Amino acid sequence: MKLRLPVVSVYTVPTDAPEADGTLSWHSTTVVIAEVTSGDTTGTGWTYGPAAVGDFLRDHLAPLIEGRGALDVPAAHEAMCRAIRDAGRAGVAACAISALDIALWDLKARLLELPLARLLGVCRERVPVYGSGGFTTYHDKHLAAQLNGWVHGQHIPRVKIRIGEDRGRATPRDLDRVRTARQVIGPEAELYVDASGAYTRKQAIRVGHGLAGHDVGWFQEPVSSDDLTGLRLVRDSLPCDVTAGAYGYDLPYFARMISAGAVDCLQIDATRCGGLTEFVRAAALAQAHGLEVSAHRAPHAHAAAAAAIPNLRHIEWFHDHVRLEDMFFTGALDPTGGTVTPTHGLGHGLTLRTEEMEQYRVA
Repeated sequence: MKLRLPVVSVYTVPTDAPEADGTLSWHSTTVVIAEVTSGDTTGTGWTYGPAAVGDFLRDHLAPLIEGRGALDVPAAHEAMCRAIRDAGRAGVAACAISALDIALWDLKARLLELPLARLLGVCRERVPVYGSGGFTTYHDKHLAAQLNGWVHGQHIPRVKIRIGEDRGRATPRDLDRVRTARQVIGPEAELYVDASGAYTRKQAIRVGHGLAGHDVGWFQEPVSSDDLTGLRLVRDSLPCDVTAGAYGYDLPYFARMISAGAVDCLQIDATRCGGLTEFVRAAALAQAHGLEVSAHRAPHAHAAAAAAIPNLRHIEWFHDHVRLEDMFFTGALDPTGGTVTPTHGLGHGLTLRTEEMEQYRVA
């Protein structure tokens, strides 16, 4: 079973409202899709990032895949990692590797006529999720509607909002929005915040003490994820869990973060770190150090592998990516009750809606 030359496509979808976190704003989401075929069977993978990811994937990685054995995913992954030495791993190259790796795992499971979760080996039938959105651009009514939909509509018992508005220059509003969120979701649901690295070290600690009054249990990137010393300082100073790892592009990144004692829960993004191959490896590394992991963004890309991770805490049911994955795929998962079940169907269980996608195609 040999692989054909992968097919690459790029799509950009406007957001349904202006969005921002503590350090960035955006009005659209771009997805890069890789399709790999062996015989009559096709696997699909994807990543989120600039259209340049698609160019790199098509020009530099796709030729490496053509003609390889369809079942030998680790070999293909290693070949891609070796080939990008001079280009640099972080960023565009890692995202391109990730999309192809996810597609290769999906293809392998389909060729073996298995759900991807069964191929990897299931630890749990149901994977916990948390609702993620609450952008700093949302007014209070919009924020309340989104949180209500997750907690009281879909009965997802954990949610996350963005804080750190204007690079940490609006802390009174940050705390007001946290107060509003707690009032909306009630005392039982878990409340998380993500500052996207907006605060300074001491500022993050001051804000963290304010968050404690609203029973916030998860403080994501209170300072830059590159500031491992700062993450450790904040972690040691606050009762809530400090988390980071979303910008990990290779296994050594996660090793450094773990060795620094920087986080209570390690976040891993399979659409950035090198696909499911590296996602599973990073989760094992975290388990060896007594840490749980949480999948970052792209919930449908993670769900099957998440079912195979013994030290998984949850996956992020991220508003932008859920919306896009519902638009672009049949077989999207239902998070009602706070979990998804990714153990049915072949591969990751998703099929592209080719006609519906075409209007958003940019490459």
